[in-house]
Amino acid sequence: MELTEKIMGWVRKYRFVVLILLIGIALMLIPFGGTKETQAPAQTTVATQPDISEELSQILSQIDGAGEVSVMLSVRTGTSTVYQTDESITGGDNDSSRHDTVIVTDENRTQSGLVQHIVYPEYRGAIIVCQGADNVQVRLSIMEAVARITGLGMDKISVLKMK
Repeated sequence: MELTEKIMGWVRKYRFVVLILLIGIALMLIPFGGTKETQAPAQTTVATQPDISEELSQILSQIDGAGEVSVMLSVRTGTSTVYQTDESITGGDNDSSRHDTVIVTDENRTQSGLVQHIVYPEYRGAIIVCQGADNVQVRLSIMEAVARITGLGMDKISVLKMK
């Protein structure tokens, strides 16, 4: 009896705190927002193939003596995004593993996969057509610039004279 009297005395003394706690728990149990929609993972802004070719054309045309420049890049592999995953392994007779993508929710409650890293395109070769390709120094400068930006060797880059 003494224990229940102590508890009842404590509840009377802190009745407003207990009431607020009960209201808080009740509000957390009420589902809000209806159905849950999962949105597609947020797309990372990575320059696409035509954008890179156009941007490279604009930069190469600024080389002294190059004139008008057109660039075509041949792609071996495209851009891909690798998402972070959790792996859970269950033991027992039938060992199995499960991979789950880690989902992140931002301040607007939109969900997207956690990006582990982005694999950028791998190029096979490049063809550059420009007005100043008859000048050896211009041709070498263009080849060096394209090799640095794409990671291609000089043997994979062709610089040709524009008609």
